[in-house]
Amino acid sequence: MANTSYSVNGKKATNQHSPQPLILKKKKRRFSVVLKKSILPHAILMSVGFLFLVPFLWLFLTSLKTPDEIFAIPPKWLPSEWQWSNYTDATQAIPFFKYIWNTVVICLFSVAGQLLSAPLVAYGFAKMKFKGRNVLFYIMMATMILPYQVTMIPLYVLYTKMGIVENAPTLPLILPNFFGAAFYIFLLRQFFMGIPNEYSESAKMDGASEFRIYWQIILPLSKPVLFTVALLTFLAAWSDYLGPLIYLNDPETWTLSLGLRGFIGSNQIDWSMLMASATMFTVPIVILYFFVQRQFIEGISMTGFK
Repeated sequence: MANTSYSVNGKKATNQHSPQPLILKKKKRRFSVVLKKSILPHAILMSVGFLFLVPFLWLFLTSLKTPDEIFAIPPKWLPSEWQWSNYTDATQAIPFFKYIWNTVVICLFSVAGQLLSAPLVAYGFAKMKFKGRNVLFYIMMATMILPYQVTMIPLYVLYTKMGIVENAPTLPLILPNFFGAAFYIFLLRQFFMGIPNEYSESAKMDGASEFRIYWQIILPLSKPVLFTVALLTFLAAWSDYLGPLIYLNDPETWTLSLGLRGFIGSNQIDWSMLMASATMFTVPIVILYFFVQRQFIEGISMTGFK
């Protein structure tokens, strides 16, 4: 901007208007907005995330230590020599890959059963109108109050009298998933209710049956919540310890969560190999969540919105 001159008491004076103070104010204001809305929230989330990462980091580093370094005082974060042989020794000390295979089979069948049954029931509660629908839904929701510890003894007696525990011990861990879980049915129902009814009504006008509407319209629109149900079911089956402890008496049928007891002897515990096995037990869950986290978050966040 050009200089302007004016007369004060007959004398000429100049006043130079500079844009720099205004630009500095805008930059400071912009930086404060970025700080509040981006930098500070991300810094807090990273700090909290690091706190959750510390136990896993300690588990991994402990799996690479010698037994003497594990119980060293003061504690040592980094091992003096990285004992990668702990991992190979752990897989040889127990039938590790056999336990992994047993666990994966149970997880896959559990996920398949949940995805077959829970969406069907949820569709009935969300989109089909029939007498007593709300009453049945409330009864189903009331079953969530009962913890597994209350029902495990009657279920064990039932499966034993049916001969399932003796002939097919892994079946009690898989079969309940083919009848749907109340929480997953509720989650899917809330998502289905957020899908506009116009889609179903238009399909009915074209002569589509209820199952065709469910299979070709509702399910393709519900991929995020289906991923969420699949992930939660997989994690529950993968980390389940009480169920295998009750039903799997033959070591050949043990899952990995149960097989880790092989490192716990009557007199001592091989902590190095136990930590190595626990790390290998945890890594698949972290990898799985890494690949499906977007669908998982989307499925949770969109549930209940219309």
